[in-house]
Amino acid sequence: MRAYLALEDGTVFQGEAFGSDVAHSGEVVFNTGMTGYQKILTDPSYCGQIVVLTYPLIGNYGTNNDDFESKKPWVRGFVVKELCDYPSNWRSVMKLDEFCRKYGIPGLTGIDTRALTRRLRNYGTMRGIIASGEQDPEKLVKAAQGAPSISGQDLVRAVSTRQVEVWGEGPTRVVVVDFGAKSNILRSLVRRNCTVYLVPAWTTGEEILSYQPDGVVLSNGPGDPKDVMYAVETVRQLIGKVPIMGICLGHQILALALGGDTYKLKFGHRGSNHPVRDCETGRVYITSQNHGFAVEEKSLPESEVVVSHRNLNDGTVEGLRHLKLPVFSVQFHPEGAPGPMDSGYLFDHFMNMLA
Repeated sequence: MRAYLALEDGTVFQGEAFGSDVAHSGEVVFNTGMTGYQKILTDPSYCGQIVVLTYPLIGNYGTNNDDFESKKPWVRGFVVKELCDYPSNWRSVMKLDEFCRKYGIPGLTGIDTRALTRRLRNYGTMRGIIASGEQDPEKLVKAAQGAPSISGQDLVRAVSTRQVEVWGEGPTRVVVVDFGAKSNILRSLVRRNCTVYLVPAWTTGEEILSYQPDGVVLSNGPGDPKDVMYAVETVRQLIGKVPIMGICLGHQILALALGGDTYKLKFGHRGSNHPVRDCETGRVYITSQNHGFAVEEKSLPESEVVVSHRNLNDGTVEGLRHLKLPVFSVQFHPEGAPGPMDSGYLFDHFMNMLA
């Protein structure tokens, strides 16, 4: 079946459909990872987005029951150059096409993903719509132009847990504020002998402290950090009362709580091969990233906060450390393991901070 991806600037790509026969709009972004498409599909940080993969052949190892980063996929659409119809992997239980059909994800294959990626790099991420069947391209473009912006939506409320979940049985008590937490963050803490309390994003500071946590983790999540100012206020209530670690969106929320500012990147950082330098040691780490917003360095209070990590591609802030309090954050995903375990030391640093 024929399928289309229409962008708000009037560009239309035509290819073949796979997955679910539905029309979805969203922010069109690209990811440069060569593997890990199932983790991308199930990462809550991609809520509200149509994801384009730059690696040309996708689906060759199928999907399985283990590589979920949340209970279900969150992407609005999936765009690939070539879809593999005959996956080969001992863990595979379902083709990518079947997986997308099961979870209501429209897919597009057979287009020039290099041309699409170059357009997004040159002009920035755009609103778009993906649809299959007989369509009027002009109407699709108008629909894309009428789609909501990624800012102005509280996407965190869509992906956050509604009830408190408990992971592990260790002696160290850690509260994870769920802005869209990836499951491997929770597993990484459980492996370090923690009892993890996963709480909704709108949980107040008083409620979080009632768990008597040894530390608090602010998780990753989707959208604009300025759309979750209730979370910023919660973090302000926690600073100075308990050790804090922020990851991705949690890093941005922490920066806002400390008096800093954030801004939207032109096309964001999404992939598993982003080089980041530790400003204190000089060591470079290969990191997994997925974000469209960044912390404005000049806005940070110099007397309280120092930049701990920096992106080597564009110089953006990749980490913060408070000079007086046990508080730090990183923009990348230490649980993402692209190196394969390059930045897992940050969880160990957090545990040492608690001790």
